[in-house]
Parts: sequence; C-alpha cells; structure tokens
Amino acid sequence: MLDQKTGGIYPLLIGGETRPALSGRTFETLNPATGAHLAHVAEAGVEDVNLAVASARKAFEEVWAPMRAADRGALLLRFAEVIRSHSEELVELESLDSGKPVSAIRRQDLPAVIDTLTYYAGWADKITGTVTPARPDALTYTVREPLGVVGAIIPWNFPLMIGMWKIAPALACGCTVVLKPAEITPLTAIRLGELALEAGLPPGVLNVVPGFGKVAGQAIVDHPDIDKVTFTGSPVVGRQILQGSAGNLKRVTLELGGKSANIIFPDADIDAAVRAAGSGIFFNTGQVCSAGSRILVHESIHDEVAEKLAARAKGMRLGNPQESGTSMGPVVSEVQMNRILDYIEIGRAEGAEVVTGGARHGDQGYFIEPTVFANVRHDMRISQEEIFGPVAAVVPFKDDDDALRLANGTVYSLAAGVWTSDMTRAHRFTRKLKAGTVWVNTYGPTDIRLPWGGVRDSGFGREHGEEAIANFTEPKVVWINTGPA
Repeated sequence: MLDQKTGGIYPLLIGGETRPALSGRTFETLNPATGAHLAHVAEAGVEDVNLAVASARKAFEEVWAPMRAADRGALLLRFAEVIRSHSEELVELESLDSGKPVSAIRRQDLPAVIDTLTYYAGWADKITGTVTPARPDALTYTVREPLGVVGAIIPWNFPLMIGMWKIAPALACGCTVVLKPAEITPLTAIRLGELALEAGLPPGVLNVVPGFGKVAGQAIVDHPDIDKVTFTGSPVVGRQILQGSAGNLKRVTLELGGKSANIIFPDADIDAAVRAAGSGIFFNTGQVCSAGSRILVHESIHDEVAEKLAARAKGMRLGNPQESGTSMGPVVSEVQMNRILDYIEIGRAEGAEVVTGGARHGDQGYFIEPTVFANVRHDMRISQEEIFGPVAAVVPFKDDDDALRLANGTVYSLAAGVWTSDMTRAHRFTRKLKAGTVWVNTYGPTDIRLPWGGVRDSGFGREHGEEAIANFTEPKVVWINTGPA
C-alpha cells in the first residue's frame, strides 16, 4: 500500500491535485512499533499553504457555499460510503503510522469517522434561522451563513477520528477546509483527501497540507484569508494560536489538554470501576486528552483498587499493533516515549509507589509498560501535569469534600468520572465538578451527538452535536420594512 504513491512520497493535496511541496522538501514518518522508516511525505511550506487557502477560497465562493444544501449533504454521504469501502486500507495505514492496534481502530476510530460524517451530512439542509416579531412594521428574521475557509490543525493521537470531527461539520455548514495533520501521523489525512475527491467533492473543498507546526501550522494561523481555526493539541500551542489569530481576529476553537479525575467511592461496584479505570488510562496507550490519569480512591479501598488495577495492567498484551490480539501498542514516537519515561522517574523521585510497570518494554519500537503509581499526593507532578501515556496515578482521599477539592485542583477541566451507588452524591458531584463531561458509573464513552470540550487549559468552545454548527456559521439578521401595520 505504501509504495502506491508516485516516487514513494506522500503528496500535498491542493485544489484537487496531488503535488509535491514547492520547495521540494520532504520529511520522514516512522513506524512506532519498530522505529523503522515508513514513508516520505511532502513538507508544506508557507507558499504551499497560500495556494491551499486560495484554492479553498475559490471553491467556497464559486462552488461549495452556493451549492444546494441537500446536495452538499448527499456528497458527504457519498464520502462516508467511499470511506466504508476503503475501511481496511485506512485501518492498516492508521495503525502503521500511529501504532494504534488494528482492533481498536476497527472497533472505535473508523466507525466514529463514518458516524460523524453521516451525522453531519444530515445536518447540511437543516441549518435554520428564526423569525422574530421585533416590530409590526417589519419582517425580521435570522439566517446562519457559513464562515468561509477553515484551517483545521489536528493531533497525532486520533488522526482519522479527530480529523473528521473537524472536516464533517465544517463541510456540512458550507465551509471549505485546509487540513494540517500532525507531522508524526500524516498518512491517513492525505488518504482522506483523496477519497473525498473520489466521492465527488469539488476540487478545493478539502485541501491537505502535511508539514510542521512552526511553518505550515503557523502559516494557517497567520493567514488573513482564513476565517476560522479549529485546533486540538497542547495548551502551549493553543495559546500561540490565540495570539496568532489576532491578525484578522479569526474565530478559534481549542480542544486542549486534560488531567481527568476518575473518582471511586467505597459503595461503588469496585470491579466494574477498576475495569473502566484500566480502560480509561491504558486505552490508546494513555494518549487521550480525557484519559482518567488521576484515579481518586477513598482511603479505605485505596490498596484494593491499586492492586486490582495493577493486575489488569499486568494482563495487557503489548506487541505488534497489526495483530488482532494486541491490547496495547507503542506510544507514537521516541520523543513521546522518553517524555513519559522521564515522568515515571519524576514520580519515583517524588515518593510515589510503583505498583507495576515503570519501564520501557523491549528494545524495539516505542513501547512502555502500563504503569500504576499508588499513594500519590495531590501536589506531585504526576498528579498535576498531563503525561499523555500509560501512567495511572492512584490518589487517596478522605471524604466527599476532599475528593471534590482534589478533582477540581488542576488547571484542566475536560472530563471526570464518579463511581458510587448513592445517586444523591452522584448528582452533587455532577454539579460541582469542573468538567465539560462527567461520567457516572462509567468512564470514557463519547458520542458525536453530544458536545465535547472544556475550559481553562482544556480549551474553549465545543465540538460535536449542534454546538459544532455554531462553530462554523455566522448569524445574519434580515430586516424588511413592510410599511405601517
């Protein structure tokens, strides 16, 4: 599959054409499971981004925005069917490039991609305004119009899924897109762009410019003809995007980091809570913004939960992500692996107890043992800072007030979980937890029909559901003088 590209280089996609970078430069992407070369990719520069934005603007003004909304929706449905017909190709490519197990991509990522696209295809002809009887001598109403050209900058942890979270609502609203995938995992984004053309989307509606954040990403943020930037990634880069967007005061949506608390009370179903806690931190090798990396446990059950969680970690099968029996693959890169290992050493130095794991797994690829720390203090760095890896911090608490203080005691507010059989307590915690999503007696499920996002260092704005329609449209008031009443 990887040798199908001309010259062995994955291209840019601009204006419906695959092409090399104007500079001729390329970069290398590696297989995280082996550390070996996977592919060369065209490296977009500022001039390439300029061409992509011009192509997106032309398509927006001449084709996509003027198109009948129902026809846009039909094309998006066709896009979903083309993706479905290429499912195994995309599963394999995503796994090779990101290290995600094929079983997880088949089970979650790819079905979510198709669900997202079909959901927003249905929205295309249902974006309405309102009639407001402001005065008897006027007909006054609102319409929602597409914003224009959207710059979408996506992360490396869920390239297919998060890419479609941004592409689908933008296109359904009548916007066009310039998509910049993470330089570590660009391959499926390029393939999505090609499949969009195969489905009949007009040239320029979806452009893909793989490259580095400091060049291609910054060019998107700074570009005066981009009307909106939607970004998922780190708080550091999110702040830089906010500063850059001031040039033309473009709209911005940011989905950033997390250090989510998963709170377990003694009256909970402990075995169910531990199963979900294991999935909540070890799924996708812990590279999830909403990972339940802080497991807050009442002190009376702390040791029991830590031991059971460690047993689940020890039972995980690490290995080749291309094999269906693998439950946890590598982290995405050597840089990320070393960062996580550094945090594990920080946890040890701070006095936390390593119950299991705590080291690299093997000497090939970027594998890390699923790690459980027990007796973690709230002020430790492994409890406060986002590690983005398979590292669970089990933190004891004394009572309800203590649990709330600990749960709300970070700069993040993306998600939280509560495990209890006391529904009065559950409702109290859902009100008082500072989180965009609160799960009760479960952890981690999401649905494209429900808004997703947080505040503070977890970002601002909401993706998914009807909230995303507002992200990519602007209301316009129409006032028609009808004469004396």
